[in-house]
Amino acid sequence: MKPPRFAYYDPQTRSEALALLEQYGDEAKVLAGGQSLVPLLNMRLSQPEHLVDINRIAGLAYIREERGGLSIGALTRHRDVERSELVSRYCPLLAEAMPYVGHAPIRSRGTMGGSLAHADPAAEIPAVLVALGGRVQAESSAGSRDIAAEAFFVSQLQTLLHSNELLTASWFPAAPARTGAAFVEISRRFGDFALVGVAAQLTLAEDHTISAAHLALMGVGEKPLRARQAELVLFGNQASEDLFRAAAELASDGLTPDSDLHATGEYRKDVARVLVTRALSKAAERAQQGGKARAQQDKKDAIFVFALMG
Repeated sequence: MKPPRFAYYDPQTRSEALALLEQYGDEAKVLAGGQSLVPLLNMRLSQPEHLVDINRIAGLAYIREERGGLSIGALTRHRDVERSELVSRYCPLLAEAMPYVGHAPIRSRGTMGGSLAHADPAAEIPAVLVALGGRVQAESSAGSRDIAAEAFFVSQLQTLLHSNELLTASWFPAAPARTGAAFVEISRRFGDFALVGVAAQLTLAEDHTISAAHLALMGVGEKPLRARQAELVLFGNQASEDLFRAAAELASDGLTPDSDLHATGEYRKDVARVLVTRALSKAAERAQQGGKARAQQDKKDAIFVFALMG
């Protein structure tokens, strides 16, 4: 299939790109990695009159320490985040999630800003940002604003980003000492969009009680959902399977996932409960081991996916 006709722009600076977005507004789309937008164009599900390619703009690809966490530029490729020592050290949950983002060729081209702005409810990076209470930076010709992740994601493929704004960066808080992270998801084939996914991070106090809990689910609603009631149940208690099962019941209670040709809503809800228990158990185990982040995906996760699907 072929995309519709559009006017193509190749701005060299951020101000040029923002001026184009100010001029054309809803009639324009931003091209970054193109891993989401180009298929939509080819299927004519998106038909912008103007395409603003930001790939030649300098200063939008970086990973750096900032404000007690990591600031990641919008044009930073997924593969660079996946391989980053800074991400592995400061944000183990993001490091854990990155291998699940499509396949290696997609991660080599796809961008952090593109994934967040696209706002697919089954995408990994938005779920991690919501779980950790991260933020995004949006800029327009009039200035910039900082937006909390939970507020940024509005619905399926919808965000608070205005038509004249460019998402320029995202911020992930650094994990404290004695923190463990786990990301698990289920899909029909590795690299496919997840049917359900869970991002979990636990921090243990010196007495081994849970001093901080972060938990979000994806694929079970119109946007990534933070399970705050479950986090409250976890806080201050000793890690245990009974505690994690209770938290999983709370996290899945009230979920009303849609049914589609891939899975029923009831199935997604049941799987969410199982995956929350599994993610919390793995996060607690890693926190007890000193919070050492993994560089590679645990092969047992893939076995578990096929076992559930079978």
